[in-house]
Amino acid sequence: MLVVMKSDADRETVQSVCNAIKSMGLNPNPIPGKLRTAIGITGNIGPVDPSCLTALPGVVEVIRVTRPFKLVNREMKPDDTVIQINGVTIGGPDIVVIAGPCSVESREQTLSLAEQLKPLGANILRGGAFKPRTSPYAFQGLGEEGLQILAEAHERNNLPVISEALSTGDVPLVEKYVDIIQIGARNMQNYALLRKAGMSKRPVMLKRGIAATLEEFLLAAEYIMAEGNPNVILCERGVRTFADYSRFTLDLSIVPEIKRLSHLPILVDPSHAAGKRDLVIPLARAAIAAGADGVMVEVHENPSQAKSDGAQSLTVDMFAKLMEEIRIITPAVRRETARV
Repeated sequence: MLVVMKSDADRETVQSVCNAIKSMGLNPNPIPGKLRTAIGITGNIGPVDPSCLTALPGVVEVIRVTRPFKLVNREMKPDDTVIQINGVTIGGPDIVVIAGPCSVESREQTLSLAEQLKPLGANILRGGAFKPRTSPYAFQGLGEEGLQILAEAHERNNLPVISEALSTGDVPLVEKYVDIIQIGARNMQNYALLRKAGMSKRPVMLKRGIAATLEEFLLAAEYIMAEGNPNVILCERGVRTFADYSRFTLDLSIVPEIKRLSHLPILVDPSHAAGKRDLVIPLARAAIAAGADGVMVEVHENPSQAKSDGAQSLTVDMFAKLMEEIRIITPAVRRETARV
C-alpha cells in the first residue's frame, strides 16, 4: 500500500502519518519524490483498510500496490532510483562501467590494473576477495588481504571498488573496505545474507540467480530494501538454458521489463554470461542498446595466467576497444558514458 502525501506536506506531517502507520503494527517507508513524498507500507499479511489513513492531515490518497514486491515496485516509487557513490552516479543519465579482475590475486596486479583501467573509462573497480568456486580445490581468494588491496587501489586512483560478500559474517568486513557490496548469483536467495546486506549503509549490487524468474529476482531485492537499505543495484548475468556455445544465456529482455516494473537501476555482466572473451564486447554493446544503466566486465593483464575466469576476461587492449564502442552507442540511446 502507498500513501501519497500532499505536495506541501512538511516533515512533521509526514512523520505523523508514519507514526499512525506504526500504531497499526505496520512499517512505514518514506519515499521522497521530485514533487511530493509518498509512504510505502510493508509488513501487512492481509489487506489494510485505507479509510483510517485517508482522513489524516496531509494525505492525498491511498493506493493499493498489487504486486508481491512492494518497495522495488515502480508503483511505490515512480521516479528512478539514482545512487551516488564517491562521484559516480548509477541510475542517472550516464552509463557506468565496472571493470577489473575476477579475483584479487596480488597487490601488484590489482594496483596496475586500476591505474590502467581508469584512464580508459572504468568508473568502478571490481575484484573478488572471497570467491565462491564450484570446486573446493580452486582459488578461493585472498580474504581480508584482498579487501585491503582494493581499498588501496581506491585510495591511489580515486576509484570506487566493489567486492562480494559470501556470508552474513562477511558483510561487516566487506563494507569496511569497499564502496559497494556484491551479492552473487549463487546467493541471490540466501535470505539471511540479503537481510544482513540490507542493514548495511553501503549500496548493494544483487546479481540474478542462474535459474531465477523476474519476480524472484525482484523479491530478493525486496529483502534488502525491507531492512532499510534503499540503494540496491540489480545485475543480469545470464541464466541457464539448453544453449551450449556459451556458459549461460544473457537474458537482455529482462532489462526493459525491469525498467517498466521497478525504479531500481540495472547493470549487465556479459563476462559471466558468455564465458568466452570474444563474446563479451558484442553482448556489452547489446546491453547498452537494451537500456541497461551500465556493464560489469572482467579484465586481466594476462588472462591465460588468471587464477579464475581467465577465459572470459578481456585484455586491457580489448577493454579499450569496448570503451570506444560504448561511446559510439550511448548517444543513440540518449545516454552518455560517465566521466572519470
